[in-house]
Amino acid sequence: MPELPEVEIIVRDLKKHILGRKIEDVWSDWRKMVKTPGDFEEFKKEIKGKKTENIRRRGKNILIDLSGNKTLLIHQKLTGHLLLGKWVKENNKWRSVIPGPLSEDPKNRFLHLMFWLDNGKMLALSDLRKFAKVELLDKETLKNEISSLGPEPLEKDFTFEKFKETLRQTQGKIKQVLMDQTIIAGIGNIYSDEILWTAKIHPFKGVGELNEKDLKRIYKAMREILKIAIKLRGESISDFRDLIGNKGYFDKARKVYQREGEKCIRCGTKIKRVKLGDRSAHYCPKCQKLCPVGNRRDFRD
Repeated sequence: MPELPEVEIIVRDLKKHILGRKIEDVWSDWRKMVKTPGDFEEFKKEIKGKKTENIRRRGKNILIDLSGNKTLLIHQKLTGHLLLGKWVKENNKWRSVIPGPLSEDPKNRFLHLMFWLDNGKMLALSDLRKFAKVELLDKETLKNEISSLGPEPLEKDFTFEKFKETLRQTQGKIKQVLMDQTIIAGIGNIYSDEILWTAKIHPFKGVGELNEKDLKRIYKAMREILKIAIKLRGESISDFRDLIGNKGYFDKARKVYQREGEKCIRCGTKIKRVKLGDRSAHYCPKCQKLCPVGNRRDFRD
């Protein structure tokens, strides 16, 4: 699933290429993708002629502010990613007229939503699993839609003290807490694994068992890992591609996620994978030890 770095990359690319552009038309062969308004023809009628005025991110949501006091919210979910290019329809399939990854990478061929822009370009949503969510909302509805999201981990005002205070109010295993969008927005399975490996914290460790030193390591790792991932254009171990269809390069920095059975580059111990709820956690059993219950302390005391 695209996480904060991947969504941020798409948002930055969109700002460079479609800001100020007008939407001239829209098409979909999977209209269930558009949740609001529920009727696709109404969505089409409302969005045609709208101009992009601002593009931003909140958590894992892409927010495209349009003229007429409307915002296009796109959540790419598990396998979705936005692409900018030009396509023609042949034999009921879209074919990219631009050579390179848009036409050659199979991950870029599952086009289910298409916007025509006034500069001749087309903005498409490729989504293998068809789980992506698209909504056209007014400002008040949007505010309610994203009101439950936690703070942004890369914002300047999200200081260590605020991070500590945020965790002080929670319970549960640290990996699950990091992935909880109501606590901190934008982190998912990949980067929670990478953050905890970097900080040398076991994913099963309870939040209340973390001391001040643990918290500082997690906070530092969180900000560093997310910034590195953005710089390296995201993680493409699965479906994510950037706006022109290219893979990201975070694999160069990936230390633990989906490296089960490989040697930890820090100590040589084999990386383990365990189930945590309905997700998986990857960790080094030597670098990320889980302290015996009797030795655990609660930082909230």
